[in-house]
Amino acid sequence: MTAPTSIPLTPYATLLGFTRYVDRTGPTKANFVGGLRRQRASRSGFNPHGQFVKALKADIAFHTGGTHLSQVADLVKPRWRPLYQHLVPGATAWLHSLGEPTGVDLAQTRDALAMLGDLPVKINPHFGIRYADGHAEAVRLHFDEAPPSQEATLATLHLMARHMDAVLPHAEPVLVDVRRGVAHRTPADVKPEQVEQWLAGEAAAFRAIWSTAA
Repeated sequence: MTAPTSIPLTPYATLLGFTRYVDRTGPTKANFVGGLRRQRASRSGFNPHGQFVKALKADIAFHTGGTHLSQVADLVKPRWRPLYQHLVPGATAWLHSLGEPTGVDLAQTRDALAMLGDLPVKINPHFGIRYADGHAEAVRLHFDEAPPSQEATLATLHLMARHMDAVLPHAEPVLVDVRRGVAHRTPADVKPEQVEQWLAGEAAAFRAIWSTAA
């Protein structure tokens, strides 16, 4: 009886995974990619932020100015309450920074698949918002304790902008640092071709590490 052969896992990354990867240096890059590969092989992974995002989207959609956010920490399992309690103040501050609740609506975004060389990267904003004047933003949320680094921010915004026709046409990409209530946008002096070249090199290295981790 022959042993079953394992199906090779093709290199693949989510936007969060890839931007966390580019934020690392040296041996920590290999350790991180190895962890992603093992997680994919075991189909493990849990998103603790689901109810938080749902509450934030509800406040935007129903123009409630933070009512759902103020209640969400009491609705989750006790183990997640400290996390939610740390996230709510900053998210509420960002929500208020958008202006009058009735002047902002929730906009539907779609996921897209970016190809960086031979590496597929899933582009998945959390939601979109549309202002009364018609302009829109595709929003990706950053939940980590540390603020997003310049590299992670630049990679996130560039990849979202690169596929905005599919994600939310004519919108601007925004990365919101939830804990601090700060919105990051692409700096005016950024040269997209240089960012593209940098990310292509990072993607090639990601693929190579993924293969050696098999």
